[in-house]
Amino acid sequence: MKQESAASNTPPASQSPTPSAQFPRNDGDPQALWIFGYGSLVWRPDFAYSDSRVGFVRGYSRRFWQGDTFHRGSDKMPGRVVTLLEDHEGCTWGVAYQVQGEQNPGYLGPAPAEAIATQILACRGFSGHNLEYLLRLADFMQLCGPQAQDEHLAAIVDAVGTMLPCFCPTEQALALV
Repeated sequence: MKQESAASNTPPASQSPTPSAQFPRNDGDPQALWIFGYGSLVWRPDFAYSDSRVGFVRGYSRRFWQGDTFHRGSDKMPGRVVTLLEDHEGCTWGVAYQVQGEQNPGYLGPAPAEAIATQILACRGFSGHNLEYLLRLADFMQLCGPQAQDEHLAAIVDAVGTMLPCFCPTEQALALV
């Protein structure tokens, strides 16, 4: 049940959105990435971008329902930041930023599945082993999105399986990670 009317967030039904209000297209650049900011990113993007456009996404409403213990609060007193909720009648305005691969220092670009699998097997960070990330994502897709076809993910899981003869991406394997 909606608690607020989406009318104030919805573009007028009688008008088509202006070009700047339409969600950007990829323009054929396979290295272009669009990031949609609906909270602090609308006034403070903390990354380099080549283009930005004010726009909206339909089907979601913004709510101050997310606790934040780092940027806007503390462990003892969590602040509130926005999150998106699925809302078929909703419309959330924000800013879309285009980030080119070379502008994003974290962008590694395409690589063969075997090279990606090798890197995943070798890496570990603050939140855990990179393999755990792969296994949890694969498990989620198998359990919650069995109809979705993610060929890239499947190729990397297969490559890891080839490199680790005992590898078996099941719930039992996840429990070991």
